[in-house]
Amino acid sequence: MNLTETKDFIVHTKSLKEVRVFSREVFDKLKLDNELKDELVLAIAEAAQNIVKHAYKGVEDTKDHMQIKISLNDNQLEIGFFDKGKPVVAENIQHRKLDDIKPGGLGTYFIKQIMDDAVFKKDEQQWVNHLVLTKKI
Repeated sequence: MNLTETKDFIVHTKSLKEVRVFSREVFDKLKLDNELKDELVLAIAEAAQNIVKHAYKGVEDTKDHMQIKISLNDNQLEIGFFDKGKPVVAENIQHRKLDDIKPGGLGTYFIKQIMDDAVFKKDEQQWVNHLVLTKKI
C-alpha cells in the first residue's frame, strides 16, 4: 500500500495533541500493529515538540505553521517535518546522558531508537528546516 498524507499545524505546544491524533489516524489507515504505531507516534510527537521547543525558542505566539508529511512507498515509511524556525545545526543535536535522571532531553534518543534514520535536508526552498525520519516496515 502506498499513501501520502500532509497536514499543517500551528507551532505551539497546544498543537502536539493534534500531531499525535493525525499520526495515529494515518497509521490506522496503514493497519500497523499497535506497538509499532505507538512507537512511531512517539517519534513524531518528540520531533514536533523539538520544533516548538528549539526552532522557536524565545518566540512568543508565532503564527507560523509546521508541516508534517507521512508517506509510505514500497514498505519505506518517510516522515517529513518542515518549519521556518531557527536553522538547525545538525551537528549540535544530541540527547542528554541516559544516567542523568530528570525530565526531558531524550527526544532525539527515542527518535534514533525507533527510526532507521533521521536526516536534515536542505532541499526545500520555502522552509528553513526539513527533517526526514525513515523506517522500513
